Amino acid sequence: MKEMTLGTLLAVFEEMFGPVLFWALVAAAVAVTVAFIYVVIRDRAILSSRFLRAELLAPVGAVAAVAFVMMVTNSGLGDIGGPIDVITVIGIALAGAGGLTILVYTLAELLFPPKERDG
Repeated sequence: MKEMTLGTLLAVFEEMFGPVLFWALVAAAVAVTVAFIYVVIRDRAILSSRFLRAELLAPVGAVAAVAFVMMVTNSGLGDIGGPIDVITVIGIALAGAGGLTILVYTLAELLFPPKERDG
């Protein structure tokens, strides 16, 4: 592979996860992102106390993301062979941590909106 293009990445991810699971994950990520943007625009701010509470679940998201990828790809931590593998696992963990933080914050804001709002 001489060039890394968007088409190449899509093909690799579809091959890894299967087309149905991959596009379901993409749809879920888009839905959570849109809901998060809605909440931020609605509240005109990110409430630091709620965001801090949501961040407490970041380690759970990191471990869950790595475990999910290891399960789907039939790999294990023993299969990590070099620096790029370690960087990839760290990236997966960071994505899982950030994703769960945003998901928990968004759900908390949608289910339990702030009592005091300006306007």
